[in-house]
Amino acid sequence: MSDLDPTGIIRIARANGETAERAEPVNLGLRVRELRKARGWTLEQAAVQAGLARSTLSKIENGQMSPTYEALKKLAEGLDISVPQLFTPPSKAQVSGRMAVTKQADGHAHATATYEHRLLAASLSTKKMLPYTARIRARALEEFGGWVRHDGEEFLMVLTGVIRLYTEFYEPIELRRGDSAYYDATMGHNVVSVSPEDATILWVTSLT
Repeated sequence: MSDLDPTGIIRIARANGETAERAEPVNLGLRVRELRKARGWTLEQAAVQAGLARSTLSKIENGQMSPTYEALKKLAEGLDISVPQLFTPPSKAQVSGRMAVTKQADGHAHATATYEHRLLAASLSTKKMLPYTARIRARALEEFGGWVRHDGEEFLMVLTGVIRLYTEFYEPIELRRGDSAYYDATMGHNVVSVSPEDATILWVTSLT
């Protein structure tokens, strides 16, 4: 278990492949064609906008020539973008149709000495967020072997009971049902229950 993640939740998620996918190198020709078509321009219209010969633009789009920096500048100016954007993958705005439903009695359980976690949407891989609920068993900061810390950012909302959120750089704060907090997860943090019953919270962690 990683020292940066004593709860084991992030470690389990990454072992299951639940991390953001790395970007693939951009094919300049395909990228230029996509940008041109997104504007509804013909090859001729795009060439005029960029101040390039139609044949030159055609060769660039078909990967038959490597453009000079001057040609790249003209292309970027004609498309009204920056030169680096020519080599930046387009945002994946298309609908993926992915969805996962977790019924109340479902979810992958993972218990520790201080928390009892229930992983949500476990059937989806390569998620950008890791949602889970947690029953907070811990009653004192001393029950932890140090700060919990890991990569990414984290959001929590209290579902039942009352918790005390301890963080490395802030004073402890009590949160009740409906209260929430969003914080940098590389900052040390721990949560304990201060209500008679164990509190439950919803946690959402970014997987970056």
